[in-house]
Amino acid sequence: MINKIRIPSPHPRIHLYLILYMSSGYLVKGYMAIPQWGQKFPGLLYLRGGIKSVGMVRVQRVIQWAAEGMVVMAPFYRGNKGGQGQEDFCGSDREDAFSAFDLLKEHPQVDPTSLHILGFSRGGVMALLTAIERPEVNSVTCWNGVSDMVLTYEERIDLRRMMKRVIGGTPNKYPERYAWRTPLLSVAKIKAHVLIIHGEKDEHVSVRHAYRLEKACKDSGVPVSSWYYPTFFHHFPLSEQRIILSRAATWMKERVLHYKV
Repeated sequence: MINKIRIPSPHPRIHLYLILYMSSGYLVKGYMAIPQWGQKFPGLLYLRGGIKSVGMVRVQRVIQWAAEGMVVMAPFYRGNKGGQGQEDFCGSDREDAFSAFDLLKEHPQVDPTSLHILGFSRGGVMALLTAIERPEVNSVTCWNGVSDMVLTYEERIDLRRMMKRVIGGTPNKYPERYAWRTPLLSVAKIKAHVLIIHGEKDEHVSVRHAYRLEKACKDSGVPVSSWYYPTFFHHFPLSEQRIILSRAATWMKERVLHYKV
């Protein structure tokens, strides 16, 4: 970590910091939230969705997770809010998640036997990729998360122009680039417990992503739990979201011993 500046927190017992850290030669920014009622806590890497200013990390969400008794690390990804470099939609910017996880793991107030990752929307890809690369992860949660980048290209006509620009072309022209961004193909390498949370009416990331991830986990022998909500869209109702968030935090903490083949 290069720098850490304490900033105002909406919670009186959670310290919030704006951090600056190195990732593959780039200076990347993010938030870190640390509860103040104990010495050691589970660690949670929170991976945002969207790209650039769309889907940026919200302080409220980081604080909600920290309030569950977790040290939370939430990178903005490269090129955002004054950070160096440029996002490439789950390409090389995956290193920002890997580096953030490594920092979280080494934090003196993080229990190294209780390490967790949560990815929302596009962050689902980042979360799964990190779990694949970091076998010490206890659990990985995909909340309305993307698992198949080709499926995203097919379903999200409004994103095709951006994806072609950032990735460099279409899935037909560059199938290997989309495969590299599709953790679904490497699920068998995951050693962690997987939790899928998905609204079946999600209009941005269809529930097909969740179904495919669940099937891949089961086919590979990776332990998976799935919570589907038939009436929910991409963003859950606030009252229900808080309840599910707390339930998910409890689920994570119960996964202390990670799965091994």
